[in-house]
Amino acid sequence: MNRLTLLALQVLVAVVTLALWHVLAKYPVCGLSYLGRENDCTTVLPPFFFSTPLDVASRVVKWFVDGTIWRHLWITLVEAMLAFVIGSLAGVLIGFWFARKPTINAVFDPYVKMLNALPRVVLAPIFALWFGLGIASKVALGFTLVFFIVFFNVYQGVKEVSSTVLANARMLGMSEQQLMRHVYWPSALSWMFSSLHTSVGFAVVGAVVGEYLGSAAGLGYIIQQAEGVFDVAGVFAGMFVLAVFVILIDLVVTMIEKRLLVWRPVAATDAR
Repeated sequence: MNRLTLLALQVLVAVVTLALWHVLAKYPVCGLSYLGRENDCTTVLPPFFFSTPLDVASRVVKWFVDGTIWRHLWITLVEAMLAFVIGSLAGVLIGFWFARKPTINAVFDPYVKMLNALPRVVLAPIFALWFGLGIASKVALGFTLVFFIVFFNVYQGVKEVSSTVLANARMLGMSEQQLMRHVYWPSALSWMFSSLHTSVGFAVVGAVVGEYLGSAAGLGYIIQQAEGVFDVAGVFAGMFVLAVFVILIDLVVTMIEKRLLVWRPVAATDAR
């Protein structure tokens, strides 16, 4: 499938979804009543609870035209990027360390799994108590979401190094530093970037959840304020901006991945 066809299908899915949402929220259906009266006519998706695509779009346009969204976007971006960078670096370094040190991994493995099992929503109020309602608590929450994803992928990437390649490299006299650079690191890169694509979304989720629970600015703050006054259009508009925001960041990660993994052969499914 070529890129143009793929793009057309992706746009078609979005158009059909929005058209279906508009029709179900705009046009009433007779005989469908939440009160059990057969002659009543009502919409399948009541606008009070689901809003409409046009209302959501107009709200998004209004935010960008009057400039109110930019400050909130910037704050969420800073929080998410700090969580993403710090969590990714820590996950890569500690993942390499654990994979190369079996004894360290054996000792700390149950504690890592225990920490990973902690529900992040429970940690959010604790971080707010420890670090306050500023940027630090949002970064800490995002860090806990990013770190474990990158850690486990990097660890597995290093452990998946081909024993044949490793034996040949050692037979050629490679030192540990050379093995790290030419064998372990390339093996972990594909796993690492796979985790980074997922981590981008989780870094933003961490920042937004932290803002939702307590802040004075950010996308999470906008969504929380809209929910507080039953502004469904504002809630959906905030979620839409958030989704586009994550996609744009993920595109940046994809560009970096393509630059760093130029040596990787093209998969058969991508070559068609």
